Amino acid sequence: MTVTKDTVLAALARIRMPSGRDLVAEDLVRALLIESDSRGDQVRFVLEAPTPEAARGMESVRAAAEAAVRALPGVAQVSVVLTAHGPAAKPAAPSLKIGGHPTPQAPGQTGPQRVAGIDRILAIASGKGGVGKSTVSSNLAVALARAGRRVGLLDADIYGPSQPRMMGVSGRPESPDGKTMIPLHAHGVTVMSIGLLLKEDEAVVWRGPMLMGALQQLLGQVAWGELDVLIVDLPPGTGDVQLTLCQRTHLTGAVVVSTPQDVALLDARRAIDMFAKLKTPVLGLIENMSSYICPSCGHEAHIFGHGGVRAEATKLGLPFLGEIPLSLDVRLAGDAGTPIAAGEGPIAEAYATLAQRLIDGGMA
Repeated sequence: MTVTKDTVLAALARIRMPSGRDLVAEDLVRALLIESDSRGDQVRFVLEAPTPEAARGMESVRAAAEAAVRALPGVAQVSVVLTAHGPAAKPAAPSLKIGGHPTPQAPGQTGPQRVAGIDRILAIASGKGGVGKSTVSSNLAVALARAGRRVGLLDADIYGPSQPRMMGVSGRPESPDGKTMIPLHAHGVTVMSIGLLLKEDEAVVWRGPMLMGALQQLLGQVAWGELDVLIVDLPPGTGDVQLTLCQRTHLTGAVVVSTPQDVALLDARRAIDMFAKLKTPVLGLIENMSSYICPSCGHEAHIFGHGGVRAEATKLGLPFLGEIPLSLDVRLAGDAGTPIAAGEGPIAEAYATLAQRLIDGGMA
């Protein structure tokens, strides 16, 4: 036998990998065997790549290694097998693209359609931002769940999704088939938000058709399961999302949230007028930040006024659903991801009373 293992390894050490290191330094040579007969030396060895993906790109390296050993004096035959260490990586889960243009209604379908498995849908709206609509939405959802209802919460505020933080949920929802998303769960509520599909600081820069398509997907391509009520946290104002929801989805009705101050009530009237034009029932009004109790002295202050929403409801002939006080605890609970309605205390009781009123009225 004229060829030794050291001779073969020395030849293989001259074969470079894309990383710049050689086959021997990368420790890829396995099962080196040399046998001799009357024809000469037969050399067999294995090149073991770290992954199946790496092995698929190493055919040229295998051919170069075979040629280098075959060129050694006395070598009559060379056999090189290229293999890989460990199983192939699992393929990435299908990804569902969000925000495409809306799809037209199926032939024969006209007007608002029901969402399969969902008995009632409540749209929580406000004429302007900053009145606590999202806070009311999350706490009302939790209060309804605590009252024994099967509740979903859809964050339809596409430009400013806040429910992931308020409900304490994170992580991108899975889509095993690339068609349907699996929602998350927190505090007894099934939750879906566009915010779960974005990086935390990523802005949504979409025109109207993409907003409409995203809302359609969040309603129809989410495995909501069987729900007694779905709470939809709308963006403020009277825009594309509100228009699409009311025209394409069968709603039980809308609940309008406002603070008692005049400037908020002006915009609340516009929201109510929008629902009237879209033939969506307004189930009632909620006065948020109605009063403030000083935690030190117990003095009650009406920072944003008081009673304005009740008076507006009376004027418009709409139900007044209740008052929610202003409290630092509400903000702290929302920032911590545990809505205050999940605990105990006067504000949790206010939300429990509101939830029971909706249940008793057949609205939730």
